[in-house]
Amino acid sequence: MSRVTISVSPHPYEALIEAGLIERVGARLREVLSGRDRLFVIAVALVRRKWGKQLMASLSEAGFKAQWAEMPDGERSKKLATVEQLAERLVRLGADRDAVVVAFGGGVVGDVAGMLGSLYMRGVDVVQIPTTVLAQVDASIGGKTGVNLRSGKNLLGTFHQPRAVLIDPQILSTLREREFRAGLYEVLKCGVIGRPELFSRLERTEVGKLRRDPAALEWFIAEAVKLKAEIVAADEREDGLRRVLNFGHTVGHALETATGYQRFLHGEAVGWGMIAAVHVSRAMGRCNELTARRITEATLALGPLPRMEVRDREILRAIQGDKKVRRGVVHFVLPREIGKVEIVGNVPDDVVVAAVDEIKRLSKNQYPQRAHKVVEFRFEQIK
Repeated sequence: MSRVTISVSPHPYEALIEAGLIERVGARLREVLSGRDRLFVIAVALVRRKWGKQLMASLSEAGFKAQWAEMPDGERSKKLATVEQLAERLVRLGADRDAVVVAFGGGVVGDVAGMLGSLYMRGVDVVQIPTTVLAQVDASIGGKTGVNLRSGKNLLGTFHQPRAVLIDPQILSTLREREFRAGLYEVLKCGVIGRPELFSRLERTEVGKLRRDPAALEWFIAEAVKLKAEIVAADEREDGLRRVLNFGHTVGHALETATGYQRFLHGEAVGWGMIAAVHVSRAMGRCNELTARRITEATLALGPLPRMEVRDREILRAIQGDKKVRRGVVHFVLPREIGKVEIVGNVPDDVVVAAVDEIKRLSKNQYPQRAHKVVEFRFEQIK
């Protein structure tokens, strides 16, 4: 078992990472939630069917009284109306200020349930039990909550740190292949921004073998969680350092918004966004060709990524509406080398368009070719 402390004030908390933890959730929560026994579990129907019995049995054995509050699945349900519906459900179930909201699901459930917990009765405790790779390595850590608007992703949200994060890699065994791969883009992101060894190991790892290697999978998850814990502890409210976690998200969020959250899983959009950021970095002379090639090839090797069929102007419009725009300036997180990135503003539109055109070209090359085949890269450096 790995224990990672997220050192935020005034209440530090732990992320526990252990295969089979779903069977011991109740005992672990008893250590954290002294004197509380009413839990309200937020989940989608699919996760409840697959893992609900094990969770409820563990909670009941530990003396908790847990009740379900289901929400719709998918990114399109990540909206304020869903938070309101869940809040009404909690009222009907008799939840008071001592209630504990348990987010049992992927990143969408974690964000929505976290926001619900931050708002209900002006704030109740939240526990995160993430069930996807993306949620385990990223979304469940750090206290960010949020929902989407039609204008853009995560434009409404709060900071509300959980009391605990309980991560069971064994739950990933029932995850769809596409969902599993999508989460690995966030793992790769962690390698690029601050964990060179993680990046090197992942670029040499076959996705199929990783699913069958519990020890390796737990190591990757723990390393990603450790990195995020360090960054969150240094910058809880995203005033500085924490912004590096947005590597790949400037274009990634724009792709999700421009396609109505229907074409890309979040991790897939981030995958394309990382390649676009690499192209911007190379074009602006911020990284060398070897670094650009390694990141691009490692990202494509986790694919296949969905085909890029989005107009340049739609992406540019979505980027301008993103929450990473500050004082009208779009900011990109750009790699300098593996393990080192920088935040750059005022990237020219023509450079962004060129980066989008490049990922469109790479998208075409993926089909019918295998995603991990080395492709020709075209980098044009600004003089």
